[in-house]
Parts: sequence; structure tokens; C-alpha cells
Amino acid sequence: MAMTLMTFARRIVGPGLAAGALAGILVACGGGDGNGGGSSSPAPEKTAPTQSGKPGTPQVNVKLVDFKMELSERTLKAGAYTFVVKNDGHHDHAMEIEGSGMEQKTRQLAPGESANLTVSLKDGTYKVYCPVDDHKDLGMKTELTVGGTASTGSGTDTTNSNGY
Repeated sequence: MAMTLMTFARRIVGPGLAAGALAGILVACGGGDGNGGGSSSPAPEKTAPTQSGKPGTPQVNVKLVDFKMELSERTLKAGAYTFVVKNDGHHDHAMEIEGSGMEQKTRQLAPGESANLTVSLKDGTYKVYCPVDDHKDLGMKTELTVGGTASTGSGTDTTNSNGY
């Protein structure tokens, strides 16, 4: 009987305890958001300009897809903004903004890549578009209005071939 109990402990209980200990270690160490927790909830969708990595600089999210662009805001107050541009399409894209004597653009982004573009905007109307090949003519363009009161709504623009 003692032999049967020892065999049971070695074959069943030992591996079970080891698996339980390993699971406990993995839960304690893995998958958190860097603050020691084991889980995190997704960030809420932003509807107004938010703060970027540069202190005091609001951010505008720009999503580039084939062949449209979505801006989280299209009406802003004058000032500095960081445009956080993500290529969610299947082709290379970029973002260019021009108006009020200013013209700036991101580098060309492969599918899945992102880039930040920080610009200082004056009152006026700006053209925002993809400068790659003929993407602008295919509908990857929109307008941005600077001046007055900043937009507080969702502001998402899904421009399709009818841009500015």
C-alpha cells in the first residue's frame, strides 16, 4: 500500500503541483500593463484632442486606409498639435498638411507603420492628404479648419473620393 501511495504521489500529485505553481508564476508575471497587474482594459475611444508625448501638445489621430483618411478632429484652435498617423491600409501611405503658408508631411509609411508629425497651426483652412502616387486623386484628402472653438464631437471624417 505504501508503494501505491508513493506511485500516486509521484505520477499524479507531483506534476499537478508543478503545473499549478507554473500557472501561478505566469499569472503573476505576464500580460500586464507594466504596473504589476495581470490584465488591462482597452483605452477608450478619444473624441477630443488628447495629450501626446510632448507636454502640453494635443494630439489628433489620423488613420490612413485604402483610399481614405480618418481624422479624429477636423476643427481645431490655433496652436501646436501632434498628428499621430497610422497606416491601416494595404499600400504605402503618408500624410501631408498644407495651408496658411505651411507645408509638412510624414515619411512614407508601410502598412502597419505609424509616425508622429508635430506642427504649429495658425487660423485658416488646411488641406490634408496622402502625397503618395495618385492617392490624393483617389480620395485620400480632407480639410482641417483652424480657428474659433475646437470641435468637441467625435470629429471622425471618413472621406471617400470627395475630399475638399
